[in-house]
Amino acid sequence: MDRDIVGKHPTFHRDKRNSNSFRILLWLALIVAAMAFMLRVNRGEVEPLFQPTPTATRLAHSYVDEALAYFRAGRIDDPNTDNDAIDTYYLALQENPEDAETWAELARILTYSSALLSSQEQSRLRMEEALEAIDKAIELNPDISRTHAIRAFVLDWGAPYYSEEEGEDMLTEAYNNAVRSIQLDPNDAMALAFYAEVLLDQENWSQAEQYAKQAVALDDGSMDAHRVYATVLETLGFYRLAIEQYQKATEITPNLTFLYIQIGVNYRYLAMNSNSEMLYNEALANFDRAVMINDSLGVKDPLPYIAIAKAYSQMGEFFIAARNAEKALSLDPTDANTYGQLGIIYFKSKNYESSMPALQCAVVSCSASENLVLERLANENPDWGVQPVAVEGLQLDSVEVAYYYAEYGQVLAYLSRPRLNYCNQAMPVLRAVRESYSDDDVLMEIVEGSESTCQSLGVAPVP
Repeated sequence: MDRDIVGKHPTFHRDKRNSNSFRILLWLALIVAAMAFMLRVNRGEVEPLFQPTPTATRLAHSYVDEALAYFRAGRIDDPNTDNDAIDTYYLALQENPEDAETWAELARILTYSSALLSSQEQSRLRMEEALEAIDKAIELNPDISRTHAIRAFVLDWGAPYYSEEEGEDMLTEAYNNAVRSIQLDPNDAMALAFYAEVLLDQENWSQAEQYAKQAVALDDGSMDAHRVYATVLETLGFYRLAIEQYQKATEITPNLTFLYIQIGVNYRYLAMNSNSEMLYNEALANFDRAVMINDSLGVKDPLPYIAIAKAYSQMGEFFIAARNAEKALSLDPTDANTYGQLGIIYFKSKNYESSMPALQCAVVSCSASENLVLERLANENPDWGVQPVAVEGLQLDSVEVAYYYAEYGQVLAYLSRPRLNYCNQAMPVLRAVRESYSDDDVLMEIVEGSESTCQSLGVAPVP
């Protein structure tokens, strides 16, 4: 029998009246939590999501590209700004500190920059920095050919700043790195070039020439390859061929001042042997090019002025030689080597009174009050902005420095008189040269002549 369905409509669902209170409590809790979060945002306790960072983040590779551009432009290390190759590589490594190739490239640039520093101590510290960088690269990835090649380069350039025994050990280590680099990639022109440079410093000249030539053949667009080949040719005495290779390197990187300085040095060698004014002018033109590049970049580098001074000194133009050495000194007034160069120029021009204080700073140090050289330059050239500073003398550890010592002893002896006798200062300096370089005939001639002068004034040699 049909029966009408009466009352509530059938639902076919479970009755949910008991869940309404739970749902309300859940919504209330969410609302309270949202209000608490917004309150913390307003107080600055929580940063809002998707808010832009205060400084835009750059990709590491963009810094690497910028650093390479600075290097090619010649802006390797500018103490007046962070806009240079070295600082920009460090910025790249802040973004990606685990990039072995960037650490290696930084080490390469640091090594080249050591050639732009005017003092031995500055260069030594820079080479230590380069070694730390390349060791980091090897630690991160020991299987990249180029990192081993650059480590060979760093060790090779760093060896002269250490003792003879330590230097030999570094060259051996450099050789091993170069060999490992070639094993990893026998067609890497940079590896072959730096291997050639190590061989050159180990006096394996024929092998050095062979591998340097091979590096250039593999990559004619490599500045490193042309530079090393030029260095090999220069060492072998092929100065004109060396100039050609250095010039090819400048075509690739046209603003690296040390390349122009080396071109000028090779012209200066040729001019010295032939006494050719034309060749001296070629040398000076390349040194001037280095000065102009530095001026355009705002870089205060004394090295081109020192190179110019040496060229004019060889030409017998001592006044202009002295002016360029003085300009170099104004750019780096603490470099004892420049005082030595300037003192030699003064001596050759028979300006002994100016030579003595310059050589004193180079050899035995001078305080700011004793620095008569800078005191005079400050008075004569107020626009240079120099002030007397203290200078630490050079250690007697090279033939070049030995000449500063010998000439200082000579000028002290020459200016000595019975009532104004400098021989007590001269004799210990001359004795030091005799002990270290007794086999150098030219130095011994200077020492013996100066000792004789002092003995004639009643001053006995230092025992």
